[in-house]
Amino acid sequence: MAEAPQTELQKLVYDTLRLNSDIAGLVGGVYDNVPADPFKTKTAYISFGPSDTVEDGADCVTSGLHTLQIDIWSKAVGQVEAKRLIHFVTKALHLQDLLLTDNALAEIMVEFSRVFTDADGLTTHGIVSVTASIQEPD
Repeated sequence: MAEAPQTELQKLVYDTLRLNSDIAGLVGGVYDNVPADPFKTKTAYISFGPSDTVEDGADCVTSGLHTLQIDIWSKAVGQVEAKRLIHFVTKALHLQDLLLTDNALAEIMVEFSRVFTDADGLTTHGIVSVTASIQEPD
């Protein structure tokens, strides 16, 4: 049975970010399930936020546009660390030739990013919105 496109995409993004040396040097981890103290070893970490899918198929092709939100959290003073991480995440994903195992990744793009101070007044929160066009096997 083929892997669901949304879960296969998340695994691809997780592996791509976790194995990127620029990102790994700055973050304590890339998480789907954030641990109790994610700032234990570094001042930043990455987590997965909301995701959605819009069906985009035709008569003979099953496909969809899958969007993932990647959240960047930084306790460093100012916004520089979060902006640097957004840059590295964008370089690692935007229009890259990445491969899925069970489904076909037609294109992956970073649609937008933003940085702001979190409600606690201390943490910088960065958001990277990634959209992937994925075709499922027949």
